[in-house]
Amino acid sequence: MSAPFTSSTTQLERNKSSAKNHTFSLVILTTLFFIWGFIVSMNDVLIPKLMTVFTLLHWQAMLVQTSFFGAYFIISLAYFVLSVTREDPIMKIGYKNGIIAGLFVCALGASLFYPAAAYKSYGFFLGALFVLASGTAILQIASNPYVTILGSPETASARLNLTQAFNSLGTTIAPILGGYLIFGTITEAVEGTNADSVKLPYIALAAALILIAIMIKTTKLPRIVKDHVHINHAGSLKHRHLILGVICIFAYVGGEVTIGSNFMSFLKLPAIGGFEAETAKTYLAFFWGGAMIGRFLGAIALGNFERNSYKYGLMFLISIAVFITVYTLYNFQLAAVMCCLVLFNAAIFRLANFKSQTTLSYFAAAIILLLLMVAFTNGQIALWSIIAIGFFNSIMFPTIFALAVKGLGSYTSQGASLLIMACVGGAIVPPLQGYFADISNNLQLSFTLPILCYVYVLFYGMKGYKTDIIL
Repeated sequence: MSAPFTSSTTQLERNKSSAKNHTFSLVILTTLFFIWGFIVSMNDVLIPKLMTVFTLLHWQAMLVQTSFFGAYFIISLAYFVLSVTREDPIMKIGYKNGIIAGLFVCALGASLFYPAAAYKSYGFFLGALFVLASGTAILQIASNPYVTILGSPETASARLNLTQAFNSLGTTIAPILGGYLIFGTITEAVEGTNADSVKLPYIALAAALILIAIMIKTTKLPRIVKDHVHINHAGSLKHRHLILGVICIFAYVGGEVTIGSNFMSFLKLPAIGGFEAETAKTYLAFFWGGAMIGRFLGAIALGNFERNSYKYGLMFLISIAVFITVYTLYNFQLAAVMCCLVLFNAAIFRLANFKSQTTLSYFAAAIILLLLMVAFTNGQIALWSIIAIGFFNSIMFPTIFALAVKGLGSYTSQGASLLIMACVGGAIVPPLQGYFADISNNLQLSFTLPILCYVYVLFYGMKGYKTDIIL
């Protein structure tokens, strides 16, 4: 990720050594990644609830995602414009204060769910979601680059993969806990007569966010300070690898979201297995679980260890843990297949010689092959091919982000705002695949569309990441 800031622009307070142990700071930041993963995944629980309460059509219910991802785009664009016309806000107030501001905006958005439910207003809910997502956008703009600065630039991808792994943990837990609280507590809510059951979860979330903000405020974290440099121009746009990285984030998020959005429908196809919803949800858990496992593997593979043998040992322990967990919850066959996928994922890390950019390109190539199998094979091969994509999606966002902001110096947060803005790909690519599926009347064939996204990711991992060319 970003190299430590130079003395001509910024520096660590009191010129702290880059070898300093920032473990505690990273633990605090990891909590933030978990929180916004939880927030994003709660939308999947909220959508069916609101559909029932307000008797929504499918496209109307999808306005939940439009409001959420729209906030990412608008807030990130506003941040960029502000940094160009005036001064980079986070460089002015510091990453710590930027994170605290994001948490309070999130808390405000979560608290607005209470009056939205009381007034039974769908528009109010969408507004609350917009405010909530605005807070998470601010958190991402501040936290992602901050993680890259807290340590060696060579291991930035490893740190970001580790924190993103806990983001995936949040996305895994939210549907379970949120589903219980929203659908499992009030009989009237299950029947869809009111939206009262959303009040408690989101008020509790607001309280938790405020407590975390207070905790961070009272915690001493490394501070990035300016060295009398006023930045009010789009200096980040001079960096070719950042511009190409913005396009790469757009392509990756678009590809990942469209595959995840169509996962359940794909498994219901007769040629794949005609699975019922309950069974399909189990495999969906494997898909997202694979992303979480892959990020833990990425934190190890791209980390700084004295010997590679330590990496091999830790990866093997993860594969054993996965086998035991799946075997305990399900059966031996599923456990064996998941364990093989973990080992296959680890083997690609080794083949890439544990280099972040090489791993990115190899993983993109693997997904392209898997998507071809998804589109043109049937039964178990197609089923496990789409599940395996989750493993290889795992390290892409943090790795692309780390490569894209490397060497930006004082323009890091400005560049981060562009990268977060590019997440709007998740709102654009899925409808394109849906349109493809509609006009071709072939959902399975439509999975060839996201191949284009991963072809670009492949290019970025091979050449686009290079920082030797300035526009």
